[in-house]
Order: sequence, then C-alpha cells, then structure tokens
Amino acid sequence: MEQAQQMQAKFLEAQNKLNDLEITGTSGGGMVTVVITGKGDMKSLTLEPKLLSPEEAEIVSDLVIAAFRDAKSKLEAKLAEQMGSFLPPGMKLPF
Repeated sequence: MEQAQQMQAKFLEAQNKLNDLEITGTSGGGMVTVVITGKGDMKSLTLEPKLLSPEEAEIVSDLVIAAFRDAKSKLEAKLAEQMGSFLPPGMKLPF
C-alpha cells in the first residue's frame, strides 16, 4: 500500500512538471513557430512577416496547423517518456 502511495506521489509530481512544460513546434523552415504547454494549449504563435501577404493566407494557415501538430507530437512523445517510467517493465501506454 505504501508503495502505491509513493508511486501516486511520483506520478502527480511528474504530471505537475509536464503541466509547466513548454514545447516548440516549427514549420516552413522556421517561418512559423508555435509554443504549446504541457496541457496541449497553444501559448504563442510567431509568423515571419513575409508570410503575411494576402495571397499566401492559405499557406500560412497550413503552416500554422503543421507547426501545432509538430509541437503536439513532441509533447505526446515527452508525455509517453515521462509516464512510461512509472509503469512496470513490459507494460506500455496506452493501456
């Protein structure tokens, strides 16, 4: 029982660390940058000024989506890495 409580405390500590985490995703060779939190919320978006012409609005939109997906996939990998350390050997996420 004590072991389970220790494991739960470690899990909560790791979860709090991940909530404070910021992950950066990029697309378009760095022309679009998105920062998301450990909760998966978008915190900031940076666009290169040359991308803001009206003719390229659709391209910019696609690049923003790609940058967000890049950051989100990095976050998911980090979450799996952190949470995997709490699992017994041989057990994998998702359950």
